[in-house]
Amino acid sequence: MEKKLNQKKKKKCSLEKKGNIFILTLTESGEHRLNPTLLDSIRSALRQVRAQSSSSSVLITTAQGKFFSNGYDLELVKSSPSSPHIMDAKLRSIVADLISLPMPTIAAVTGHASAAGFILALSHDYVLMRRDRGFLYMSELDIDLVIPAWFTALIKCKIGASMSRRDVVLRADKVTADEAVKKGIIDSAYDSAEQTVEAAVGVGKNLVGRKWNGDVYAQIRMEVLSDVLDAIRVGSTGSKL
Repeated sequence: MEKKLNQKKKKKCSLEKKGNIFILTLTESGEHRLNPTLLDSIRSALRQVRAQSSSSSVLITTAQGKFFSNGYDLELVKSSPSSPHIMDAKLRSIVADLISLPMPTIAAVTGHASAAGFILALSHDYVLMRRDRGFLYMSELDIDLVIPAWFTALIKCKIGASMSRRDVVLRADKVTADEAVKKGIIDSAYDSAEQTVEAAVGVGKNLVGRKWNGDVYAQIRMEVLSDVLDAIRVGSTGSKL
């Protein structure tokens, strides 16, 4: 049974539930820049997921349009000098929520995922991506920004090969889906956005079928990613790869 959950349209984020699978979608066709409003909407959706989860649930995060997320709202930074700190703090809270969420999480990346948008995708347990459009891109080097230390901590935990990490953060490569599979950054690639989401739902159903205890799952994930959680708590801005 498909159930629409309470997410107002103006928040540009929707949440629905199909059986034990929650699907969080960044709606409309823009770049899904991670401004405070969208970040608050995502965190509100995650609170609903946590409150309504059963003993065996799964979260899928995806997006409409050609962008999964193009990162922080840099236009906002021009008019609000405090906004980088606000956006970073809000994203840190979201990633901490994802790490402690009592269920497996899947990112169905249906378009470009850049900088903080790439980090949002990597914060999930599984990453699936369309191959016909979009790339993964840590743009900071190209735009003269230092990568926050907690970003780097997550990248170190999620991208195992040192040369793959180098290409992502010290070459600012724009990594396609097929390249990302080869580099061990994502799990699999698909020919369209629809196939990517369908595949994510298939993975989700298999995970639901394992009937794992969500609290135990979360505790194990928090231990595995303890370095990331430590870096999030510190909230410093330097980078150590």
